[in-house]
Amino acid sequence: MLKLPYSTRRNFLGQLGGLGALMSLPPRLLAQERLPTRPIPGTGESLPIVGFGSSKSVLEIRSQGSEPILNVIQSLLDQGGRVVDTSIRTTEIDEAFGREVMQVPAIRENIFLATKVNTSNAEEGIRQHEQTMRLFGRRRVDLIQVESLNGLEHHWPRLKEWKDDGQTSYIGVTVSSYRNFDPLEQFMRRESPDFIHVNYSPLEPRAEERILPLAQDMGIPVIVNRPFMNGTYFSRVGGQGLPNWAAEFDCHTWAQFSLKYILSNRAVTCVLTETTNPDHMIENIEAGFGRLPDEAQRRSIRQLLSNL
Repeated sequence: MLKLPYSTRRNFLGQLGGLGALMSLPPRLLAQERLPTRPIPGTGESLPIVGFGSSKSVLEIRSQGSEPILNVIQSLLDQGGRVVDTSIRTTEIDEAFGREVMQVPAIRENIFLATKVNTSNAEEGIRQHEQTMRLFGRRRVDLIQVESLNGLEHHWPRLKEWKDDGQTSYIGVTVSSYRNFDPLEQFMRRESPDFIHVNYSPLEPRAEERILPLAQDMGIPVIVNRPFMNGTYFSRVGGQGLPNWAAEFDCHTWAQFSLKYILSNRAVTCVLTETTNPDHMIENIEAGFGRLPDEAQRRSIRQLLSNL
């Protein structure tokens, strides 16, 4: 088991409520079963199917400190998770995130780090990348992405150069809204990126129509964002009882209801969840284990949610 400093681990256990909460964890987590993985085609490498999206959580460092994020990432690492996705923030925020989280040895040495550039300006994209590498204490990252296709015509040739000179293993693009699906599809066909990163959930299923089948046909790994639609999903299901038939695919919470739907699409490589609550991270991780819904159950999930 990978370990963060004792004080952080102590707080992690405290936030879980001590031994009683630990004993309430699912048996596979207590037994340290590792998250399932899915392959990155053509590389011999694979990724755990549940990861951590840090975009909003990082902003809470100013008010809550870094320990909530440290505890969440520890939970992920303990179960064999690796993927940590980041977005460019102000120098002040990224400096704290880099110093207090990204440079902790257990994190630095074991995560699959995905970074982004997000600007329409070519030179600013270079500056963003250099800032991330400097503040995170990195010479190399695992994946660099052009966020929301912003400035793609400027940044993509540069990302290719960074990959060629060893600053990253993979390069890709992200979208988080339907309006970018058409240009994403055109880009995939034209450039065949190493990764795509797309919004997808039972309440945002449109990626199933063309984007995910195309990625599967082309052998492009897919990272999924917005599994809970930035919280809108929980507003939809709040106060509702989970259907009894969810147990047929080992689903015990509404969060897992969405995550298991996403993971049942075999085009998906990894789904990102975002939280600073270790309890919620463990709940999300548990969605990666056990049975997944079949096609009939997937239709039932979509129907139920559309009627709420």
